[in-house]
Amino acid sequence: MPKMRYLSALLLLALLHLPATPASAAAETVDRVVAVVNDDVITFSDLNREGAPIFKRITQQAPPDQINAALLQARQQVLSGLIDKLIVEQRAAKLNITVSDAELDEAISSILARNNVTRAKFLQDLAMMGSNEKQYRDSLRVQILQSKLVGQEIRAKVVITEEKIKEYYEKNYTEKITADAYHILQMGFSWKEDTPDEKAAALKKAEEARRLVLAGDDFRSVARKMSDLPSAADGGDIGVFKKEELSAAMRKQILSLTPGQTSPLVETATGYQMFKLLSDKGNIRAQQPLEAVHDEIRDLLYKQAMDSQYNKWVKELRDEAYIKTML
Repeated sequence: MPKMRYLSALLLLALLHLPATPASAAAETVDRVVAVVNDDVITFSDLNREGAPIFKRITQQAPPDQINAALLQARQQVLSGLIDKLIVEQRAAKLNITVSDAELDEAISSILARNNVTRAKFLQDLAMMGSNEKQYRDSLRVQILQSKLVGQEIRAKVVITEEKIKEYYEKNYTEKITADAYHILQMGFSWKEDTPDEKAAALKKAEEARRLVLAGDDFRSVARKMSDLPSAADGGDIGVFKKEELSAAMRKQILSLTPGQTSPLVETATGYQMFKLLSDKGNIRAQQPLEAVHDEIRDLLYKQAMDSQYNKWVKELRDEAYIKTML
């Protein structure tokens, strides 16, 4: 990270460890429990340490008659974050996931090397921010622990396919030239003879292919493996069609889809078919070539998917936990 980010990180760390001094908290002389999370507790002092920079900003900037309400709302938000953090730490303990001192030493050495900062300067900066090495190591340990846990519980579930990248590219990095034209993927499952057994076999294969696609498998990959049509060699890509070029059966299906959706199975005279609408932008002109923005799109989609999976995962942990708040 650039040196400015390094200093900002140290500043945030120091703020998180400042003693809390919001107006309504100044009178608190005895610590108390504000939440119970399974077998652990969160205290009022924990809450004030975590939210110190937020609470300080509120007391300095909020109108006097709104300070108490603003502080209460902020405390509730900070407490919710602390509960999530504690649930994650409890999950890590249950799975015996730990962070060794050697791992912390290696992480800190890497941070100092990337920012060309000596250990002496690092300790000096921490002291100037009102923090110390132990506090920094404790915070870093939590970050590494969460990263390990996310890697084990979530990361394997996030897969960004080339199809998703291309769909995002077509929706966000291209401009429409011709209206009412549709980029379509297709699969077909044929029977050789018009008999009940042949039809049942084709239907079973079609239903399995659609199940895989709806479960998240790449349409093109499934088409290459399972479709009986010549377009299978191209991943089912049959190109761009104007509205009037679509057959009646295709038009009924395609016009009901939004980009990215897959149609129900459609029975034809010789088999079953399904379609996926990639884009309704017709003939398109790229603002930038896909190769130039491929990694950018992949990283963006990966972050979105990780955030979504993480929030879902934490919610599941919350639903399974005993939580009582007393703020």
